[in-house]
Amino acid sequence: MGIVSIIVGVIFAAGLATIVVMALSGFRSAGNTTGAAAYRDVGRMQAPPGNGTSKSARRDRRAASLPVDATVTFADERRAAGIDEVLDALDADLVGLVPVKKKVQEVAALLLVDRARNRFGLEAPRPNLHMCFTGPPGTGKTTVAVRMADLLHRLGYLEKGQLVHAMRDDLVGEYIGQTAPKTKRMLDRAMGGVLFIDEAYYLYRDSDSKDYGQEAIEILLQVMENDRDKLVVILAGYKDRMDDFFGSNPGMSSRIAHHLDFAAYEVGELTDIARLMLQQTRYYLSEEAEEAFRHYITRQMQEPRFANARSVRNELERARLRHAHRLTSDPDRSWTRDDLMRIEPVDIFAGHAGQLAEPRPP
Repeated sequence: MGIVSIIVGVIFAAGLATIVVMALSGFRSAGNTTGAAAYRDVGRMQAPPGNGTSKSARRDRRAASLPVDATVTFADERRAAGIDEVLDALDADLVGLVPVKKKVQEVAALLLVDRARNRFGLEAPRPNLHMCFTGPPGTGKTTVAVRMADLLHRLGYLEKGQLVHAMRDDLVGEYIGQTAPKTKRMLDRAMGGVLFIDEAYYLYRDSDSKDYGQEAIEILLQVMENDRDKLVVILAGYKDRMDDFFGSNPGMSSRIAHHLDFAAYEVGELTDIARLMLQQTRYYLSEEAEEAFRHYITRQMQEPRFANARSVRNELERARLRHAHRLTSDPDRSWTRDDLMRIEPVDIFAGHAGQLAEPRPP
């Protein structure tokens, strides 16, 4: 019994010493970690397990492994992944943007082939999926980002199909010590999906020596590299400003694999967008109203704050207000179903030629 007691005592003491050493080591590590390094350590502890593909997707891949002499058809692969629904929705959501849609289809094709190769045991490193969307406002960048998140999720490259929208104020603090926690919170929210950073060039202000945007950029760079199997980052903004941003941050540029340029819409495309928006709300433009709208939007396209589809939506909201006011201003008249749906020229510019173009901002 005496020998047994001694052995138990030795084991207990050794285990206690090990726990103390581990605790002290962790304390020293936490005490010496700040800024980007602090996020890196916390991020790794909180990151979901696995290699970036959801557990169910990984199980499906193992279960669906194929012998060497098997064959696949990509019609079946597309149906199995359900990506045609996403691509069809993209066509339904957006007018024009043929180069953008082609790029999305190319990315989908690459990942579809990659999935098929994996089933044959032809595994390759995960492709870099970080992206940059450039173009003026109202050209569909956010819409494409949402569809891209859904696409990557369906193909098993993202655990979630979510998109988290962020701007500078969501990532950069005003005082020292605020930026790392703010950036961490946004990254934690987006982990497993897409982080969409709009007007990303505002993260960097070289003219302000006290700006903390560079700290946010450094954290983003680390996560984009170390956790690229768990998170896709999409940067968005005007093309010339994004070019300047990448010139000042070559590390960020090297981590972006796909650049999609969203061109400004032509007047015919904007008219098609207006027609589509009205169909969704059960309105339509009379022939005369469509001509008035084309005239109006052509003038508006020259204005500095014109925002493409966003400006079209705003004008249609104003047209619906004028339409409603016009009908209710004659309370004793009988109106038909078609009257309640039809937008007339007077609803576009309220009968005043001066409203064909909004005044320029001072």
